[in-house]
Amino acid sequence: MLYLILPLIFLFQTVFAEKLYVVERERGSLAVIENDKLVKEIKDLGNLNHSIVKTDGNYSYCIARNGYFSKIDNRTDRLVKKIKPGNSGIGFTFIKNYIAIAHYDPKKVTVLDKDLNTVKVIQTGSRNVGIKPYKNLLVFSLMDKDQIWVLDADRDFKTVHIVKNAGKMPFDALISGSRYIVGFFKERGVGILDLDSFKYKKARFKSGKESVVFKIPHFGMWGVAGSTAIIPAVGEKKAYVVDINNMEVKKHISLDGLPVFISVSPDKSTAVVNYSGENDNLLSVIDIKTMKLVKTFPAGKRVMHMRFSKDGSRLYVSSYFDNTLKIYDTKSWKLLKEITVPTPSGIFIVR
Repeated sequence: MLYLILPLIFLFQTVFAEKLYVVERERGSLAVIENDKLVKEIKDLGNLNHSIVKTDGNYSYCIARNGYFSKIDNRTDRLVKKIKPGNSGIGFTFIKNYIAIAHYDPKKVTVLDKDLNTVKVIQTGSRNVGIKPYKNLLVFSLMDKDQIWVLDADRDFKTVHIVKNAGKMPFDALISGSRYIVGFFKERGVGILDLDSFKYKKARFKSGKESVVFKIPHFGMWGVAGSTAIIPAVGEKKAYVVDINNMEVKKHISLDGLPVFISVSPDKSTAVVNYSGENDNLLSVIDIKTMKLVKTFPAGKRVMHMRFSKDGSRLYVSSYFDNTLKIYDTKSWKLLKEITVPTPSGIFIVR
């Protein structure tokens, strides 16, 4: 009988053997979470306010707000290399065998190889945002020039297309299929660039025949499920349900506070919402099939970030003032585990 039980135990352990890197926001470190325990800290990574960690094979890369860019070996959880390609990094992406970093300061985009050697520097004369890959194309927006640039990674990152007068102060973007969708800081609506044809158009969000006016937050705050986006409203206790294909607002969902992030489960069945202000201890659950709020519960003092496990069975939640990473079962929404992590914010799955 034991020979039947042991494989089941091994399978259970394997399913939940995810490794996490959790940003320790005030310490410039990443907490390494393995087997639901904090096993190590990766230190001296820079100012990790609004930092991003992305994984590529056996390595992860971390961008710091004060310009540092780090390569980490996921197998040993050691810092392999740290460089400072700029003074203020805002985002990065992988494209082909390269890494492209968008900078606020200096006004450039830096292309690195995977060993963090500089391959090319593209001077833009602008703060740069919304950097995304599409096939062999690298796309980003110039915040101070109201432009979108498209570069070809197969042609030494030659500029192959520029959209001029794209909109007033682009500030973030997402890729949906072949479309690069950019939001603006000083203009309502979005710009849409088809990366197959290079055709560009602007679109306002519409509900029926009426144009809906609301400010778009960063696209990283959107919950996207296929062609549907659940968008947290700025300054309102609601989320908009939008068809990305035509920018039509299907409905809005009343919420229990001012929403910040909306995260969607891997199977696209559930979304969770956290809040700012007096309700920053709450989490809400939305059923995506019905687009209805089904549950709201307290999840810790200042919930900073949420991430579903790869199989969707768990939700990892960082509680900043509780100094804990909390793990919830996504069927019962019961708390499974609390792990002490100093000032946690962003949560990233390494494997």
